[in-house]
Amino acid sequence: MNMIERGRQFVESLRKLAKKSEWDWRVCPNCGNRGSMNGGYTRKPWFLSGREEMRIQRYLCKACKKSWSRIDPRLVPGSWYAREVHRLGVDLYTHFGTSYRRGACLLRSLMGRQERWRLWHLLAPKGVFRQICYFHASTLHRWRMRAGKKARRGIRGQLEGIENSGQFGTDGLWARLRGDTTRVLLTLVDTVTRVVWATDVADDEKHASAWEKLFQRAHLAGLSLGDLEGIVSDGAQGLYSFLRAKLSRVHHQRCVWHYWRNLAGDVAKVITGDDEDAKDEMASHVNGLLHQIIDATSYESAEKALQRLRDDPATELLAKKLNGQLDRLLYHLHPVHEGLMRISPEWLWRDFRLHLSRGRNHGCEARLAEAGALWSVYHNFTGLLAK
Repeated sequence: MNMIERGRQFVESLRKLAKKSEWDWRVCPNCGNRGSMNGGYTRKPWFLSGREEMRIQRYLCKACKKSWSRIDPRLVPGSWYAREVHRLGVDLYTHFGTSYRRGACLLRSLMGRQERWRLWHLLAPKGVFRQICYFHASTLHRWRMRAGKKARRGIRGQLEGIENSGQFGTDGLWARLRGDTTRVLLTLVDTVTRVVWATDVADDEKHASAWEKLFQRAHLAGLSLGDLEGIVSDGAQGLYSFLRAKLSRVHHQRCVWHYWRNLAGDVAKVITGDDEDAKDEMASHVNGLLHQIIDATSYESAEKALQRLRDDPATELLAKKLNGQLDRLLYHLHPVHEGLMRISPEWLWRDFRLHLSRGRNHGCEARLAEAGALWSVYHNFTGLLAK
């Protein structure tokens, strides 16, 4: 059952609870016989509209001597705050990008008509002020941590049945944790549907085992590794090793942005001399040929530009380096790789920082992994529902 089906099932369960009549609640959940009223108790949960006093009815089955309580779908078991407060609190963090303190301040203002609410309603009479709400940022932090742990536990089958294009991208985000340690959050995303299939925390990107674990998590979520046709990434050696050993049939598209950056040193070695005009002319000539190769619209035009680069003795070594990577630079031109991007999916990390990271101050590896799992659920659920 994938995340969309789980969400629908959860909403339907709440709707069924809301539709149950008094007669339905009297049915014993243990034996099915009719029970009778058996007193009740009072709860005072906080809603967005303020604190309310509610009486919860209890029932007793005379046949099996079991008792049970009526369940209000608006309430969260064991919490002082209603379900709507929980959902808004987590949404403020995952969607609107607020901090824990500002999110808690907003919720207190709404529930208790205090703090910011008094600035919004300058002419409100004093009688509308309610009981003071003491909702704290640590409570919102605890809810977010619980959501992150649940997201990690629910990876199995999370995207089962979700279509994929076969064209994927991988990238890593480095984060500094406590004790001057660094970890990288790896991700695997479909470059056409924009679905994030897996995230995982690793020590570095140099070992194939880190990437193998990432792809295993994607398989656990519901991705068949046989569907992979093309992958775009930067020059991480660990990914190279993993693809050669486990997925040699998959075409690896090299990120052209990273490749341009790596070529800068080689181009600088070619453009030498004391004459500035000659150097500018040489730089224009070499960069023009490089653009014709890397940004080519067909293999034929790339080969012609590469041959022109190879014919010049000054750029022969540069042409040799490009020739070894030519296929990896142009795999996106293959008809079977329609939708495969030319750059690694670094655009994902802007979304991650805006919503769950804001400085990547997660402290420890477990919290970074939970933040990645929660963000992928938010990103996928929002994107899939929009379709």
